[in-house]
Amino acid sequence: MTGRSAWPWFVALLLAASPGARAAGACTSSAQATLKACGFAAADDFWIAQAQCDHLRSASDAATCREEAKSGLKEAHDECREQHDARLEACQALGEAAYDPVIDPARFVDPASIGGSIAPNPFMPLVRGRMWRYAGGGESIEVTVTNEVKTILGVRCAVVRDTVREDGEVIEDTEDWFAQDIHGNVWYFGEISREFEDGELISLEGSWKAGVDGAKPGIVMKAQPMVGVTYRQEFAIGSAEDLAKVVSVTGSAQTPATRCVNNCLVTRESTPLSPGDAEFKYYAPGIGLILEVNAQTDERVRLVEFSH
Repeated sequence: MTGRSAWPWFVALLLAASPGARAAGACTSSAQATLKACGFAAADDFWIAQAQCDHLRSASDAATCREEAKSGLKEAHDECREQHDARLEACQALGEAAYDPVIDPARFVDPASIGGSIAPNPFMPLVRGRMWRYAGGGESIEVTVTNEVKTILGVRCAVVRDTVREDGEVIEDTEDWFAQDIHGNVWYFGEISREFEDGELISLEGSWKAGVDGAKPGIVMKAQPMVGVTYRQEFAIGSAEDLAKVVSVTGSAQTPATRCVNNCLVTRESTPLSPGDAEFKYYAPGIGLILEVNAQTDERVRLVEFSH
């Protein structure tokens, strides 16, 4: 039996996910449409694999190839469904309204003024020259607020460099683009994420930029976090869909570099792109992120050094 028997499943998926008149709301309708897109992508990979199998000389190798393609399609199908369920769960927390923030450049501050005439967000101080070093999971991470500026949708964004090393070798080097509005909220306008292996660039996966291909900025840190509130930190469907929920504003944590006692902001951060995965993040006022805890494994990334 070839993998072509999986085709009726794909037809059923498309019929089940057919977009309607958004009667269920924009968020649910978007989740349904994304499920459909996921099905198309899975089918595309499946048929490409089938075409490659047709060019194998050995009948047994071709048969094995087709079985692997079938297995891959099932795995992709399961992942599509799990992501869909996670998006529907997110809709329950976020509400059904369309996500379409109004971005007015006049309502954002000059990155160069943060820490001077403009007070920084206490939980994410984008002050030029600030540096944080973290360690955990066999990795070391250095985050620096640079003097660079990137203009996106007319907004001047601070460029933050995030470099991850393993055994002294750079495995990821990211530029994040953040902007603080006049109320103190910190917005996330995108990133260019470079992954390396043996010194060679192997992936730009996860990169996105507000205003490109429907991507929109999200709020990565609220000016006044409220317990129980869930919000979008980024919005590029299929690439960047991080969510945060405020768990506590009276948390406590200790790391090699600092600690907070009953005044840490604690968030639970997750993404429908990785259903079941989540992190608890602890932010100390005046410093920023000091601790990440993997909700599944309890693996921790701790702040080991920082500079003002």
